[in-house]
Amino acid sequence: MTVQTLIESGLFKAEVPGSTSRSISKVFCCDLLSIAMGKAPENGAWVTVMGNKNTLAVASLSDTPCIVLAEGIRFQDEELECARKEQIAVFSTELPVFDAGLKIQELLS
Repeated sequence: MTVQTLIESGLFKAEVPGSTSRSISKVFCCDLLSIAMGKAPENGAWVTVMGNKNTLAVASLSDTPCIVLAEGIRFQDEELECARKEQIAVFSTELPVFDAGLKIQELLS
């Protein structure tokens, strides 16, 4: 699946499209940046409630093409601009982290 597939699914609000041709092959749910830095899979969709600039830095370091902010969390304009520059797709949803991750896994299956 690609980031574009996730956009077209309409499951989440696309805040920043990122690089739409990037592949998504796994779901990763984590709210601790130190854990995510070492364990986030390449080509993963990272579902989290950590809506700050450090989340984008970890996504960039781990080559994560996509962040889904759950539970109504949103990035500020400054973070969204950073995501645009880094070509990291950002989505938002009111769903809890587990439910959002499950929806992505269903698309992958």
